[in-house]
Amino acid sequence: MSFWICATCAVEHAEKVAVCAICDDERQWVPAEGQGWTSLPELAEAGTTITVTEIEPDLYGLSTRGSVGIGQQSKLARTSGGNVLWDPLGYIDDKAVARVRELGGAAYIVASHPHMFGVQVEWSRALGGVPILVAEADMGWVARPDEAIQTWSDDVALLPGITLTQPGGHFPGSAVAHWEGADGRGVLLSGDTIFANPDRTSVSFMRSYPNRIPLSAAVVERVAAHVGRFAFDRLYNNFEGIIPADAAAVVQRSAARHAAWVRGDFDHLT
Repeated sequence: MSFWICATCAVEHAEKVAVCAICDDERQWVPAEGQGWTSLPELAEAGTTITVTEIEPDLYGLSTRGSVGIGQQSKLARTSGGNVLWDPLGYIDDKAVARVRELGGAAYIVASHPHMFGVQVEWSRALGGVPILVAEADMGWVARPDEAIQTWSDDVALLPGITLTQPGGHFPGSAVAHWEGADGRGVLLSGDTIFANPDRTSVSFMRSYPNRIPLSAAVVERVAAHVGRFAFDRLYNNFEGIIPADAAAVVQRSAARHAAWVRGDFDHLT
């Protein structure tokens, strides 16, 4: 094998190390039975496939059928100047690549944070060696270096109608992508930097979701203020979660609620 895939997070590794550093961190987890590895041929043999679904005009979701790592849904956002593949999957096959090419390919591949790196290098190579943008603050988590990887920070006007920005929080370089979709009302692709909750009327901010580690009130207020510079009506997390309307206001209300709870304002309810 030219590379290995962590069976738990599905992030590609150039070497089969003793333990995946991303999983051996308080934000993730290593299974009780120990580190496991897989590969693209093994996943294909297990029947893994990828579905590509239109979420809304010019926004598509890529999901694996069959268990692959964290199981994120990747997003392909289309613009007049090219497309962005956001939060790439930990699996790739020829059929999915062909469909992405039909939709215009990708000008850039970007992950919201290291848990979402997936097999980003393999996606880049399959799509013609397109640039992979990794937050400068999170480069230390890259386990499969490649010449296609470029660092970025702060705000980047990536393509017409798409801006990358780094509110941090979950990781120092945790990013969101603002896309001028939704008929111009704006969409935030937030990964789990800001996580759309199942109630579809609130969002969460966490250092670790599986291990239930919260962020402080100050950090959550900073994240909310950071994205408050953008207008957006909808928000999509890194699975199939959505805030379908009034998402910018939802983020601000949710941040205020989070800060109030961790300050102790509602301790009388516990």
